[in-house]
Amino acid sequence: MGTLLFGVIFMLLAAAIFTTTIKSHTKPAATTSMPTLPLTYPATRKVDAFDTYFGVKVPDPYRWLENGKSPEVQAWLKVQNQLTRSYLDALPGREALEKRYHELLYIDTITAPERAGDRFFYMKRRATEEKAVLYWRPVADPNAEHVLLDPNPFIATNNAALGEWVPSLDGKLLAYTLKPNNADEATLYVKNVASGKDLPGEVIEGAKYAEPSWMPDGSGFVYTYLPPADPAHLEDRLGLAEVRYHKLGTDAKNDPVIHAKTGDPTKFIDAYFSRDGKWIFFEQQNGWDKMDIYYQSLKGQPTAALADKWKPIVVGKPFLYSLFPWKGQAYIWTNEDAPHYRVFSVDLNDPGRINWHEIVPESSSIVLKGISVVGNRLVLDEMEKVTSKVEIRELDGASIRELDLPGLGSVGEMSGEPDHDELYYSFVNFTTPPEIFKTSVANADQTLWAKIEVPVDPSPYIVEQKFFPSKDGTSIPMFIVHRKDILLDGSTPFLLTGYGGFGISEMPRFSADYYPWLEAGGGFALVNLRGGGEFGEQWHQDGMLLKKQNVFDDCIAAAEFLVSQGYTSPQRLAFRGGSNGGLLAGAMITQRPDLFRAVICEVPLLDMIRYSQFSSGKTWTTEYGSPENAAQFKALLAYSPYHHVVANTAYPSVLFWTDTDDDRVAPMHACKMVAALQAATSSPNPILLRVETQGGHGGADQVIKRIAKGTDIWGFLIHELGAQTPGEAPKQPTSD
Repeated sequence: MGTLLFGVIFMLLAAAIFTTTIKSHTKPAATTSMPTLPLTYPATRKVDAFDTYFGVKVPDPYRWLENGKSPEVQAWLKVQNQLTRSYLDALPGREALEKRYHELLYIDTITAPERAGDRFFYMKRRATEEKAVLYWRPVADPNAEHVLLDPNPFIATNNAALGEWVPSLDGKLLAYTLKPNNADEATLYVKNVASGKDLPGEVIEGAKYAEPSWMPDGSGFVYTYLPPADPAHLEDRLGLAEVRYHKLGTDAKNDPVIHAKTGDPTKFIDAYFSRDGKWIFFEQQNGWDKMDIYYQSLKGQPTAALADKWKPIVVGKPFLYSLFPWKGQAYIWTNEDAPHYRVFSVDLNDPGRINWHEIVPESSSIVLKGISVVGNRLVLDEMEKVTSKVEIRELDGASIRELDLPGLGSVGEMSGEPDHDELYYSFVNFTTPPEIFKTSVANADQTLWAKIEVPVDPSPYIVEQKFFPSKDGTSIPMFIVHRKDILLDGSTPFLLTGYGGFGISEMPRFSADYYPWLEAGGGFALVNLRGGGEFGEQWHQDGMLLKKQNVFDDCIAAAEFLVSQGYTSPQRLAFRGGSNGGLLAGAMITQRPDLFRAVICEVPLLDMIRYSQFSSGKTWTTEYGSPENAAQFKALLAYSPYHHVVANTAYPSVLFWTDTDDDRVAPMHACKMVAALQAATSSPNPILLRVETQGGHGGADQVIKRIAKGTDIWGFLIHELGAQTPGEAPKQPTSD
């Protein structure tokens, strides 16, 4: 739905890891020498450009860098990337670091299975593949495994990534999308599962937002269609999404529209069927904190006549809702008058709000993240103090039991069907690689279904959760991972990271990417900032719009806490953030350049006055605000990182990362910020721009590129913060 969600996922979660035989892309460290500091940066011209809002003139001296397709900008990017490569390729210990990443990332991986009919579907990557492969097998025969879709051959052509994949209810067909160069833009196809072949003629362009929902008999599906657009003007068609129905065997160009476009870029629309085919539902998300739901009964194939027959279930309320239909009832998860969320049920024959019956009340201490129906029971995905809980209840809300989780951590990939008893879920924490469990909702039986074997030793490390006061006194939690024998004397290199936006909860995770840093003697901290969803919707709203500065204050307080408690010092502290977290990184650079020695800023938003004019920016105005609104303009300008670069300021070392095919956050943000910082900094610390090719907002999905990224980022941090060279035993911190 055009969100920034992957912004945090692609950066920080342990993703599936895939490979082929590899050649090192780097030069041997012995043949290179570090460039002399301070660096000589490429010349970047300034222009007399500006915007005026409410009588305030806002200068924009690097506006020409917004046109990423121009030959001048392309030449500028090439020179910047050459400078970056000359610095990163000469970093000491690079070969050892790259070798370690090969060991960590070229491993076998698998996801929890999803059942459809008598078949299981799951992603798996062997340690000899670059990308994960989609498999299916019969439920009754674990050994009869079949490749359904292998994206590895696409590397040689358009490097397409597998996007959405949705099997029909009987498991005989699969609707799926491919995303060239890992971008958000997508094309939808339909595959016969048994033969493994695509159905002829079943190709639907404009599938960026498509989330197909199948008719029970597999004859067709509803999906969200967004007209394809000129890549240079992706923002021009925002608000033009519409819901269509596609009947297999017909020309998609003639698919009937069952809900028209809204014309509003801040509204996201979707539709889906009940599993029995008796009902169809339409959802309209209004920004990031409001939802409307409509419905109608369904007889036969959907037609354009449905567009005028939608009846409201709940409309016009400032809350979020999610509806799960099952056996004539709707189970509705919502934060209506309940910031921690609760659950209602209602008969679908008359589902108006007045008829709702609360079956799971709001908890004062537990945030209910979502619900599903598995084995004719409710499964509650919960969070308490930023760690997972899973509760099973009867459909009337009566409590049955809590799942016995392996420890404190995060549950993900929960998979199960309403008419089958089995529930699959994955579990991780900072020191536990992904484990997938199979359990029964009817009883407490539970078995380990799969475990990802990662060549790391977590025993030297400990995880703490600390709470500290932010600027306004709000208590903020933070996870801290470090060696057990750490000396709290400020000498340990530390990386702080966070996100703080769109209601996304930053929970414990496992990422093999971080272990070379830990093995080099570094520490890691994940702060749960306002703007996220860790403590419910109010926590989110306290970090959005006019309150966005709270997010930055929370992050600054986290850094100051790490320093005051002796975990690290400003000379040994770095920050890393991507997407919305890249905005956070930009704020750390401009608001507290004295507090960080280095910053990694990935696919960021940084020009908050012009962000809504590019890529998916218009869809985020309900989260950040619009410069067309006087109060929101004032708030945006007060923190917009690009507009707060100050000449002759000693800025930290910064590595910016952008992707050539990022069609979600425009690369112009990173380009303009790099130019401004290079011109303004008074310190010898490097300001570098790293440009990824064939990568979307989430980067590229090949293991080799993940290795290159890890080697660049962690090599940069190890060097800038003075951590140990890879392969050396961690040195004991000193007190001086």
